[in-house]
Amino acid sequence: MDRISAEARSSIMRKVRSKDTGPELIVRKILHRNGFRFRLHRSDIPGKPDIVLPKWKAVILVHGCFWHQHTNCVRAARPKSNREFWEKKLDRNLERDKKTKASLLELGWKVLTLWECEIESSKGIERRILNFMKECKVK
Repeated sequence: MDRISAEARSSIMRKVRSKDTGPELIVRKILHRNGFRFRLHRSDIPGKPDIVLPKWKAVILVHGCFWHQHTNCVRAARPKSNREFWEKKLDRNLERDKKTKASLLELGWKVLTLWECEIESSKGIERRILNFMKECKVK
């Protein structure tokens, strides 16, 4: 049984965004502050990655812990109500993420996946992003 009403749950779910999320904005600010220029949600690349750095042939995927089921994260707990719907939906998301990453790697893109909880709680996230970009450096 859900702790809130169906109307309240519906209202909450309507406010969930797929683009320009808080964690995504934090990553974009870090990149921009460090002189990296990027494109957003390019539809000509598998999965329409959140951040694309074409010069480095690199993409950064900013995943929400719940929607992309971050392993061992408290934010990734599956709902207890309407279980069948949520199991199917979240399993489909996981499968799509695997296929997207495999496609990107096959095409020669370097991929960094950042999780919502890491971005919001980690002081070392900037270092992690910069290390990834150093690995992607054009030779």
